[in-house]
Amino acid sequence: VLKETMAQKDTLLHLFAGGCSGTVGAIVTCPLEVLKTRLQSSGLTLRPVFQVQLGTVSGTGVIRPGTVTPGLLQVLRSILEKEGPRSLFRGLGPNLIGVAPSRAIYFAAYSKSKEIFNGLLVPNSGAVHMSSAGVAAFVTNSLMNPVWMVKTRMQLEKKARGEKKMNALQCARYVYRTEGIRGFYRGLTASYAGISETMICFLIYETLKKKLSESQLTSRSGEQKGACDFLSLMMAAAFSKGCASCVAYPHEVIRTRLREEGSKYRYFFQTGRLIAVEEGYAAFYRGLVPQLIRQIPNTAIVLSTYELIIHLLGDKAL
Repeated sequence: VLKETMAQKDTLLHLFAGGCSGTVGAIVTCPLEVLKTRLQSSGLTLRPVFQVQLGTVSGTGVIRPGTVTPGLLQVLRSILEKEGPRSLFRGLGPNLIGVAPSRAIYFAAYSKSKEIFNGLLVPNSGAVHMSSAGVAAFVTNSLMNPVWMVKTRMQLEKKARGEKKMNALQCARYVYRTEGIRGFYRGLTASYAGISETMICFLIYETLKKKLSESQLTSRSGEQKGACDFLSLMMAAAFSKGCASCVAYPHEVIRTRLREEGSKYRYFFQTGRLIAVEEGYAAFYRGLVPQLIRQIPNTAIVLSTYELIIHLLGDKAL
């Protein structure tokens, strides 16, 4: 009975720590997420340019029309001028509603899966960390997709200053009215494809965490954790997320396109093919810069806050 009570207490602790850490990260990095979503969308206004190409025979110049994707600062300036600063926090409502439970579900599922896989595979091995992260991401994505769908729609809504914007509840009602229950699950296949990012991230993070733990034990023979240790964990989390984001980023662009209102994008592979044909492979990395600027500190904040709460309230870390 005591063991069961301890296990329940441990799960609740992981739920609480995950929820708190996710909320802090979401508030701090919301404007960058709005910028990333706008850059990923097909509704982004591409600037026309004219390229001069020299002819091979006569040496005369041929003017060819083309397009250039606006940069991060141009999109930021456009939002501030046309929609006002408050638009940089579009979708924060559903984000806050969703981020605490999603992080809580994620970390609790990760902790429980790790416990199970440690009994089936080599304890604390790379396979355990990857499998646990994969299961946790699958559970979280399946449960939280409707919330993220509403958040993306709100972030893509372009209304001039003074025009009334939809709140989260109005947006959810509109999605249900126009697309039914299925509308809330658009982009879920892309989220499942994105599980690879979570698995890569946690594999690198847990490996680095293990190395840091070993070096701290040898250098200070088991002293209490200090600020330096949590800074090291933040750096490890930032590096892990940076590597994982670069490898698995295209699924994010596909997911945003699938969630656009009334778009031609229907399925994961069909969307990928359309983007490649119409816009080229570079389009799969649109919005990567704000994503890295947002996700790296966000992941560092989330994981280190999580580890800190576990350390302060629990007997042992994850």
